[in-house]
Parts: sequence; structure tokens; C-alpha cells
Amino acid sequence: MNVIEGIKGIFRRHCLKKYSSDVPTGIVPVSKLNSAVAFIDVEDTSFDECKGLLVNFFRENDIKGEIFFFDFRHLSEGERLITSITTTILRKDLNWFGRPSKEKVDLMLKGEPDLFISLIRKEEFPIEFMAKCSRARFKIGRRQLPGNTFDLVVSDSRERPCSQADLFRQILVYLAKIKE
Repeated sequence: MNVIEGIKGIFRRHCLKKYSSDVPTGIVPVSKLNSAVAFIDVEDTSFDECKGLLVNFFRENDIKGEIFFFDFRHLSEGERLITSITTTILRKDLNWFGRPSKEKVDLMLKGEPDLFISLIRKEEFPIEFMAKCSRARFKIGRRQLPGNTFDLVVSDSRERPCSQADLFRQILVYLAKIKE
């Protein structure tokens, strides 16, 4: 590890300690959820399909849902965003050690979600920060984060990763089995 990565690590740990939620979490039945926030990666080829699945899930369960997009691609001169700038976290929205901007964090927290869903495959600091500072009572992720942040982890094989849409379909199977 080089010096810069070491310094980033120090700032990241301090940031997580300062902003992490102290709300107790656990598995909650869908019938007890009123609001949700989900994070998907636009670099996954199924992101549009996954967005549709999430919207349908929110609608069918009368959950006020918000979908955030991670888009860390380097866009060329003529390229445009394919998602709303308001709910898209871009590379330029991260500070030097990877923390998302206050504006994006506040927007996520404003909805006071009961459910937090991360379909992000990469183990990166921005999603770790968002998951840990969220005050959601039930957190679902694709990979467990340090400190056992997620209450339910549905992961794909490292040898044969699946799409976000396929992974969310698996999450739906588990959510259907969770009863009061």
C-alpha cells in the first residue's frame, strides 16, 4: 500500500466513524416498509431492466422508492448521461478520498428510507459510505461490507457474476419468504 492509499484509508475510517448511522437494523417484512432507496450501477448492461424491476416492486408494495445510479465512467465529449443528474452519483460528486457530496447524501437521507438496497458489485468506498450513513431499518446488499452493514446479502458467484436484474430477482424471492 502506498502512502496516498494509507492516508485515504485514515480519512475514510474517520468519515465512517463520524457519519455512520446508529439506527438498529434487522430483517423487516415488506409489509412493514414505507420507503426505500436503491443503488444500481449504470455500467451493468441490465441497469435499465433492473430499474424497471425496482419501480414495479415499489409500486406493487406501495413503497415510496428512490433509485440512485452510480456512473463512474469517463464520458467523452459528445456523450450524455442516460440517468437523472439529480439521482446519479458521478465521479465528480466524490471528494478526494471517495465520499459522495453532501448534496447526494442529503437527498438519500431526506427520503428517510426504511429499506436500503445496494446492487453495486464493486467493493468501493462510495457505496460503503452511503450504506453505513443510511438510517434504513433493513439493509440489503450484494457483498457484505466491513462491520456487517447488510442484514441480507444475496451474492453472485465470483466466477460467473450475474446481472443486477437477475440478482434483484433473487432478492425478491427472499423478500417474499420474510413474513411478520
